[in-house]
Amino acid sequence: MNLAIRLLKNLFSGLLALLILFEEWGWEPLQRALAWVGRLPGLRWLEARIRALPPYAALALFLLPTAMLLPVKLLALWLIGQGKVWAGSLVILGAKLVGTAIVARLFALTQPALMQLAWFARLFTRWVSWKEALLAQVRASWPWRLGRVLKHRWKRRWRRFMPRR
Repeated sequence: MNLAIRLLKNLFSGLLALLILFEEWGWEPLQRALAWVGRLPGLRWLEARIRALPPYAALALFLLPTAMLLPVKLLALWLIGQGKVWAGSLVILGAKLVGTAIVARLFALTQPALMQLAWFARLFTRWVSWKEALLAQVRASWPWRLGRVLKHRWKRRWRRFMPRR
């Protein structure tokens, strides 16, 4: 029984680590992409209003994309249940990308207001510490180290074949 629990815990930790790594790799580039879109005149005005929100209004706005994407994710599960695995998977992937981009941008805009909430700041600090510890564990694992070695080898080989300008 203990072995089964340990295996499930390791599997869950591994899946969670993959999700967090996806968020880490996507968070900044997607946030920058939406920041670029946010430079458009009408959106600049909207972003200024979002930055000016009081803490609890910022929190409500920050949580809104999660609630809005739930029906999309349910649609994806329905598609998978109908045997349309690729379509459902693409919907989930698209929802994850769009959701990450929107949440990352909203967090960048609302973080000063959110950090005024003592309980949010405390939870955020704990989350960052826990996430960094998990990522350190993943980065110390042999699959991660092997992946980095293979990535660096591939880059070196790629540079040899690419003509210099």
